[in-house]
Amino acid sequence: MAIGEIGLTSSMRSNLISLQTTARLLGQTEERLATGKRVNTAVDNPANFFAAQGHTSRAGLLTGLKDNISEAIQTVKAADSGIKGVLTTIEAIRGVVTQARSAINDTVNSSVTLGGDNTGAGASGLVGQYNRLVEQLNNLVTDASYKGTNFLTSGSVTLTVNFNENATTEIVMSGFNAGASGLGISGGGAVLDVAGTSGNIAYADLDDAPNLDLVEASLNAAIATLQTRASELSANLSTLTTRQTFIGEMVNNLIVGSTRLTEADTNEEGANLLSLQTKQQLGTTALSISSQAEQSILRLF
Repeated sequence: MAIGEIGLTSSMRSNLISLQTTARLLGQTEERLATGKRVNTAVDNPANFFAAQGHTSRAGLLTGLKDNISEAIQTVKAADSGIKGVLTTIEAIRGVVTQARSAINDTVNSSVTLGGDNTGAGASGLVGQYNRLVEQLNNLVTDASYKGTNFLTSGSVTLTVNFNENATTEIVMSGFNAGASGLGISGGGAVLDVAGTSGNIAYADLDDAPNLDLVEASLNAAIATLQTRASELSANLSTLTTRQTFIGEMVNNLIVGSTRLTEADTNEEGANLLSLQTKQQLGTTALSISSQAEQSILRLF
């Protein structure tokens, strides 16, 4: 139906327009109360809508980075646990060296204590214990992996962790060989490749004090290296934890900022709703009065 095909008085058309406006505002107010937002689409407020959308998008990206940092923290903790295990094993190896020092002074039982049943191969006795402890040290190192990343197997192992959504700030962490060969432990065997690399110390390496001094010196050097590496891991862990906390706070700030750009004042909107409902009732009454004025013409017939 084309506009103007039905004639309405000026007062009726004014009341009708007022009612249409009130209905539109009522719908808008009800939507704000339902969603809790005063800006639901770009039409409501383009600047606030897109600014809030940008904050929310960045918060999502940072949340993903925070998850990556959490995984990196666990990787560092796995390496730290591995270092503690290696240190404990080295202390056990030092205990074997201490026993060997006592054994070389026992002229009667020295060979049996050191070499067991086979002094040449060193498969038992203190020599065998030493080699088995080295093997367990290497096994422990290869097991200190988290999601495929092991900082204790090689210096070529690296892990890069980004700290912002543009990847312009980051930390790059490197591993090292914490196996017996990598630490330079006497009798450390071949380069650590897989679990099961055993020690290759022989009977002759433990049968006199000078040799034992060399073995113990290698153990002391290994402990010093591990302590330095543990300190580096601790510094990395501190950086990761600090960044994790910072990003968590940034995500919260972004979400709060987004909410404040779009949230509705429910008290105000509730008052608006009551006012509009009253206005709608008055408009309906006014329209009714206007129509009654036209109906009076019927009395002439």
